[in-house]
Amino acid sequence: MSNVQQKVIEIIAEQAVLEVEDVSLDQTLEDLGIDSLGLVESIFSIEEAFDISVPFNANEPEKSVFDISSVAAIVRAVEGLVKEQTT
Repeated sequence: MSNVQQKVIEIIAEQAVLEVEDVSLDQTLEDLGIDSLGLVESIFSIEEAFDISVPFNANEPEKSVFDISSVAAIVRAVEGLVKEQTT
């Protein structure tokens, strides 16, 4: 498990008020009981943790290029943003 994956799962687990081991990559935020406000708070936490800017519009999430379809998709998107930042 990468450091990015571990941290993203920790942030999502905290937002869902779950233990880290209760969060799996194939789950959606909805599966975990995270609503739109929780999603926005998760995005802020991810931005802060990785010092990145997430291209996400909370008012129009369906138009966002940031994939929030599953925990795995979020991890991949964050890994991509972190990689872009370091290059």
